Amino acid sequence: MSSDLGIPLRQTAAPAASPSAHPADPAGLHAHLAALQGDLRRADASLSRLLSDWPPGQDGDAYVTVLEERAEQARRIYELEYGARTSLWVFQSGANTVAPVPTTLPDTSDTSDTPDTPDTPDTPEPSETSDAVAQEAEGSPLEEPMRKDGNPHAAYRVVVDRAFLYEPAALRALDLRLERGHQVRVVDQLLVKLVVADGERALVQLEPGRSMELGPPLVLLATELFEAVWRRSRPYLREDGDLSSTDRRILQLMLSGLTDAATAHQLGMSPRTVQRRVRALMDTAAVSSRMQLGWYAMRNNWV
Repeated sequence: MSSDLGIPLRQTAAPAASPSAHPADPAGLHAHLAALQGDLRRADASLSRLLSDWPPGQDGDAYVTVLEERAEQARRIYELEYGARTSLWVFQSGANTVAPVPTTLPDTSDTSDTPDTPDTPDTPEPSETSDAVAQEAEGSPLEEPMRKDGNPHAAYRVVVDRAFLYEPAALRALDLRLERGHQVRVVDQLLVKLVVADGERALVQLEPGRSMELGPPLVLLATELFEAVWRRSRPYLREDGDLSSTDRRILQLMLSGLTDAATAHQLGMSPRTVQRRVRALMDTAAVSSRMQLGWYAMRNNWV
């Protein structure tokens, strides 16, 4: 799944699970192993519930629906978002073809490439918020104008990856989410695009232009996956502390692996300005490398 959803596609030997990630720290290693054991117990419990709820001889089509037309996917994402009663959980990644991020933003200002944050999860298809996706699907059968104000009845939890942060208008989309009270977090691993509505239906992007909708009890797999990733994510921006919002964004993008040029492009400034501000942050933290700055930022709640 490369364009619009957001779950970890392949779990390549997670670095965090490697002993080298906790050198000479028995207490930290013990806590890490305990957390992994907890995840395994929860996964086992979910599988047990899934098997117990699956009626013998039941047709699989009752639980899984495959969507292959982009307009159909866009419409379904829109329906899931604005039909949700209590919650929307979203994974967003890059290469959004069903609903490019700029198309999900209100038409009140320029959607060039600076900050960003749309009301709906900005990765189209099954992983983006429905309104974003529906907007992208030109010629969609939907007759009423596409909403872009978000669902006021649903509590949004959104996780984005590094690939999403490279998307045009990504920061503006995320800032808008924060203004609307959405919880936004970031992970370094690649996500598969996903949206879960009310914990009852989930839409997962299998590959560009092809998605799968899961109903009960299979939706449990999507909810467990989301919770596991959420626990290991970090806040997109923190409001506490003395750092300016610009410096916080620079640190967030730096920690996500964006180059100075990409960071400058997203923030609407020159690479030289980015470098100057990073240098100033290093001086404030009394460190000599960007890696040390990253550790300092994480330990002191700068990001």
